[in-house]
Amino acid sequence: MDYMKLAADATTVGMANKVGGPFGATIVRGDEVIAAVSNTMMRDMDPSAHAEMVAVREACKKLNTMDLSDCVVYATCEPCPMCVAVMIWAGIKDVYYSSTRDDAAKHGFSDMHLRDYLADKDDSVINMVKVEHREDCDQLFEYFHKLSEK
Repeated sequence: MDYMKLAADATTVGMANKVGGPFGATIVRGDEVIAAVSNTMMRDMDPSAHAEMVAVREACKKLNTMDLSDCVVYATCEPCPMCVAVMIWAGIKDVYYSSTRDDAAKHGFSDMHLRDYLADKDDSVINMVKVEHREDCDQLFEYFHKLSEK
């Protein structure tokens, strides 16, 4: 089965229905297609609704787990740092993609501001401030562990 084509076909349908832009992803476990989606940013008014994010969300719900370590992703374009992060959190090890970040940038979809921030090349895109002495926040980890022990 051509998993990349499934992602491209979902993307074409998504764009025609004004659901999202030119990005799609398929998640496969063994020979089973778990999700084949387009991004849904436009429909959902959600900047995190990239195709890989949507696919991971759908796969986790369908499989009733956050562990997708036995899954493979096929993406129509090189995933952005946000999508790479969620795939790492889900345990995904293999990602195949077609278009590159440079191809996306040529068409107005650059993610270099994210990549530059994460590479410590540019911290001007967001102001991150550590708030000190917040016991109410600091105690949340201990509370979580107490709840987990029950």
